[in-house]
Amino acid sequence: MAPGIPMAQDTGSTDDPLPLLRLLQLVSPSLPIGGFAYSQGIEWAVEAGWIRSAEQLQAWLLDQLGNSLVNLDLPLLARMYDAARVRDLAAMIHWIDWLLAARETSELRAEEANRGRALADLLIAWELTGARDWKTTLARSQAAGFAFAAAAWAIPVRNTALGYAWGWLENLVLAGIKIIPLGRAQGQRILQRLAAEVPAAVARALALADHEIGASTPALAIASSAHETQYTRLFRS
Repeated sequence: MAPGIPMAQDTGSTDDPLPLLRLLQLVSPSLPIGGFAYSQGIEWAVEAGWIRSAEQLQAWLLDQLGNSLVNLDLPLLARMYDAARVRDLAAMIHWIDWLLAARETSELRAEEANRGRALADLLIAWELTGARDWKTTLARSQAAGFAFAAAAWAIPVRNTALGYAWGWLENLVLAGIKIIPLGRAQGQRILQRLAAEVPAAVARALALADHEIGASTPALAIASSAHETQYTRLFRS
């Protein structure tokens, strides 16, 4: 530090910072659960000419954020979190069944299960209490394993949902950068713009009652279904 410049003082919260660091670990692209291997229909949408620019990719993701994530993924994630927190296995199975039933293609269901298996193994490697006993259940859904880890690490549910939405967004923007292709700066601008939409989306999702949960995204279902037989592919879905 240059002479005469005082050291910056920490004026932040005195709350335990470890849950935040654990959340950053959960949403990191380096987490070895294969998130980089999936485009969730974007690869076919680019092939079909539906997505050809940064603006079209942004619109595609904004539509999914405001529909499937708000009305399905995030409210179910919150319920899985509660089930993990009170160790209610029957409730966890119920919400996983609901999520898988709402996945509209075999590719999307396979992605949920493949990433779930990888994350379940990580939970055991991290020695989280109860992870081994619940492995068969958690291996069915990546969202369930994410919720289980967040509850075990005392990450607040709102932050858990924010992190989950951010991880989803970042993975798909990175896929778009590779497929369309886009420059890194363009991808970062999409992340900057859509990140501003995430807090309100999470607030809406956490306010839903059980009977309000459910979503249909026809364009995603069509793109994912067509991707299953796409001739050449970089991504698994």
